[in-house]
Amino acid sequence: MTPQDDNIINTPLEENYSLEEILAEYGGSLENHLLRGTEPEASMGGAPPESQKASSVPSAPPEETLSAPLPEAPKMPPQKKPSDPIQEAEQAARADVEQLKIPRPRPVSLEDVVGSTVDAVMEETREPILPPPRRGLFSRRPMEETEPLPPPPEPEPEYDPEPIGPEPELWEAAHDARQLYLHRKHSLLLPLLTALPPTAAMLLERYNITVLYWSGSLENQCTVMLVCLGLTALLCRHVFIKGFGMLLRRRCVSELLISLSVLVSAADCAARLLTDAPSGATPYASVSCLALIFAQWGVRRESKGNYDMLRAASMDDDPPYLVASTHQGACKQRGSVHGFYTTAARSDIATLWQTALLPVFLAASLVFAGLSSAGQSQSGGFLLNLSAILPAAATFSLPLCWALPWSKLSEHLQKTGCAVASWSGAQKISAQRRMIVTDSDIFPPGAIQLNGRKLYSEETERAVSLAASMARAAGSGLERLFNNLVRSEGGRYEKVDDFSFYEEGGYSGVIRGESVLMGSASFMRKMNVKLPADVNLRTGIFLAADKELIAVFAVKYNPAENVDFALRMMQHSHIQPILASRDPNITPALIRRKFSKGIHLEYPNLSERIALSEAEKDRDLPRALLFREGLLPYAETVAGSLRLCKAVRRAAALSLLGSWAGTLLAFYLTSLGAYDLLNPLALELFLLLWTLPVLLISDWTGRY
Repeated sequence: MTPQDDNIINTPLEENYSLEEILAEYGGSLENHLLRGTEPEASMGGAPPESQKASSVPSAPPEETLSAPLPEAPKMPPQKKPSDPIQEAEQAARADVEQLKIPRPRPVSLEDVVGSTVDAVMEETREPILPPPRRGLFSRRPMEETEPLPPPPEPEPEYDPEPIGPEPELWEAAHDARQLYLHRKHSLLLPLLTALPPTAAMLLERYNITVLYWSGSLENQCTVMLVCLGLTALLCRHVFIKGFGMLLRRRCVSELLISLSVLVSAADCAARLLTDAPSGATPYASVSCLALIFAQWGVRRESKGNYDMLRAASMDDDPPYLVASTHQGACKQRGSVHGFYTTAARSDIATLWQTALLPVFLAASLVFAGLSSAGQSQSGGFLLNLSAILPAAATFSLPLCWALPWSKLSEHLQKTGCAVASWSGAQKISAQRRMIVTDSDIFPPGAIQLNGRKLYSEETERAVSLAASMARAAGSGLERLFNNLVRSEGGRYEKVDDFSFYEEGGYSGVIRGESVLMGSASFMRKMNVKLPADVNLRTGIFLAADKELIAVFAVKYNPAENVDFALRMMQHSHIQPILASRDPNITPALIRRKFSKGIHLEYPNLSERIALSEAEKDRDLPRALLFREGLLPYAETVAGSLRLCKAVRRAAALSLLGSWAGTLLAFYLTSLGAYDLLNPLALELFLLLWTLPVLLISDWTGRY
């Protein structure tokens, strides 16, 4: 082996070093040392330069890597290595790293990176996002919200229908009302004959006329009064039946107080006959007898009113129209009579007011009678004072304040072919003083006539079919006119698609692919349809197909006298008519030309007119029934209901005021013992004067 080979063997083998060691030794830099952290921990503690140089020299491979032991090489003298600038720079960088004492970077896993990123995103979502500052036009200060946002609109409340209980058939109810009325029809003449003798005797005695078996004998007077009171009470038994019957229904009415006053007056007369020392004051039994007469009159008139109402309502099981109450006012609709009897069976306002106040009057009468009789020596003082105060509390007019106006109105409406469901129905349809009127109300069947026609390049049958189809789709008063024309000309109805109303006064639709327009002349001009110059019709109906005029119909609107009378009646009663017409020619201007010029009608926009004219929405109970066409029966029902409500309220208020005044006056005079001032004739005159206004108001109800 040559020395050259021996030198090669003793030199460290470079091919046995790993790639990492080579890169760490020769390819390292400050950045690589910082990021990869290849320096040992010993170098971080500040090792001397000799050790660093020694560590920079690669160590010999382990012995196990040699296949056989090598012979010992001869010792060579040490030689100085040439200086390498790259190694010197690397050593200077290592020294700088050791002086800075930068810790070795810890390796971070992918799971830690993802977790920290998710945590940062979730933390940002939890923080509230503040709006950017708003600045005014001439200010650098941020603007503040001074007005809150308007709340969202509340949803419309769903319609809650009124409950309807079990109802009898109207003809059965009418039969029962007739039987009840016949029992009370002739129950007024005989009670008059039995009730008036005591009053007539006292009146004759007032003018110094001596009455046989009456004058100068108090026992005879008590006997006659007791007999007359008993006979009158027997003949007017319907007053007792109603008074105590309404008490079972938790209603306190005037008939109950009158019945109690009769019992008290009879007890007073009987006590005078049974005692040895009767009082010198005249009994008040004659006042109770007259109170029974007025109460019987009221019961009879109320039965007559109920019978007339049910007799008119049972004329037809399916009436042509009914009147219901809406938010806009009274509305004439088509529907069922189911619920009419339930509405009619409800209590009137006079009964409700009496139920609230008459118990107070009754309690006051008992207290006042006890106070006024305290300390008096007469044995019958309490009964005498109570028999004077009770008739004053139950005035003659209380049983009449509802019965008389109701009987007059129902009798009048029955003759005109109408029926209103008692107080509840009358109050519902007249509360708003508004009526919805349509084309057929203003111009009933037969009032609209065809005065001529002219065709333009179209067959008569085709033009009539298109016009009749459009009028039928519109549902206006022209439907009947063109219906007769279709039958006479042999046309037929076509299907109308995409039908629309226009505020300008017309309709549009598609019939077999053609765009059809129908309306007034102004509507055609606004729809760019050319009209001939020689056609000038104020109430004409023009028909066009695909923007081409094909026919002109001259329509004549004839005013009816009963419609004019109905409009003037509504104006006189301060009832506002709302015109819900679908005919483009029926406008307030046309009505003022045809009828009275002073009539004022409310004319809403197109959408409201269409909604108001819908007769199929029967959501309310029937308040009245109409069996005749035209506006007059409809107007008479609403106007009569309004007058009924006014009359009953005024009569009930006056009657209750008279009752309170009579109670206080009777208490004052009886407490003073002034029976000569509060004699039966004076008390009867007082009660009759309070009855006179009620009679006048009741007669005013049927005059319209």
